[in-house]
Amino acid sequence: MTALAQKRRIAQAGADNAKTDIKARTKEKTLAMKQQTAEKTSLIADQIREKAEQAARLVRDNTPYSVRDKTAQAAAQVWGGATRAGQYAVDMTPDPLLEKAGHATAAARGNRTPLLVAGAAIIALVLVRRSRARRR
Repeated sequence: MTALAQKRRIAQAGADNAKTDIKARTKEKTLAMKQQTAEKTSLIADQIREKAEQAARLVRDNTPYSVRDKTAQAAAQVWGGATRAGQYAVDMTPDPLLEKAGHATAAARGNRTPLLVAGAAIIALVLVRRSRARRR
């Protein structure tokens, strides 16, 4: 083996080691960033949850009991009416249609993520169009 070949081999080994070091440092930094992001996300979520609880407490504390009672009664009536309407719709719907609806529901449950993404995209589109329409 010539001296030039040995130098090339040593240079190649050094380059391979440098690549390995860079990859290892990149992985370490990526892991550290993931951990920091998770911690910050958790902290922000806790802050949002706390603010929401404070707002709910404020609304509850500043709402008179009579209004809360009437609201609870109205909610119970709406819930009961919706339950009766839903049962009536199920009773009056033909069996083949119920079967197709069951298949569609199962497919939707199996593909929640794409449906949620599509729903979010539609909502964003509607909001953008509304804001542009208001500017005109």
